[in-house]
Amino acid sequence: MLKFYLDSSAIVKRYVTEPGTKAIDLIFDGAETGEHIVAFSLWNIGEVFGVLDERRGRGWLSERKFAETVGMLSSELVRLMRLRVLEIVPIFASILAEAWSIILDQHIYEADALQITACNHIHSDALLSSDENLVRASKKLSLRAFDIVKEEQELREFIKTSQKH
Repeated sequence: MLKFYLDSSAIVKRYVTEPGTKAIDLIFDGAETGEHIVAFSLWNIGEVFGVLDERRGRGWLSERKFAETVGMLSSELVRLMRLRVLEIVPIFASILAEAWSIILDQHIYEADALQITACNHIHSDALLSSDENLVRASKKLSLRAFDIVKEEQELREFIKTSQKH
């Protein structure tokens, strides 16, 4: 069973249709059938709520759509936890401290470095994001990472070849 670590940009695409949504739907649908494990950190949940709230504030999501979206997110998290295919990574001080050297080495934001350290912490098979800088830094650090907007086909091939083994 493959374990995919999703950053906040990837999670949002599950609930707001935009480029990359099809790739993320593939991952969540695979989790619901027991083929994959979806993982992200507690940090990401808050970040996703913040992104959705910002879109509501800008008028990109109506109050009704915002409430629907938050409800869908909450329901799906509970469902995936019950199915035991969701891993939520707690953010310990050691994970944050590990991110500091990545910040300095890769010249990325702390939130991005945190994604890399959390992904490593749980021994994920791949990190999924639509953040080009995060994907690039992850690959430089020898993590398997996919840009879900630009590398959807490569992600599909990775899943397909992994299922054969």
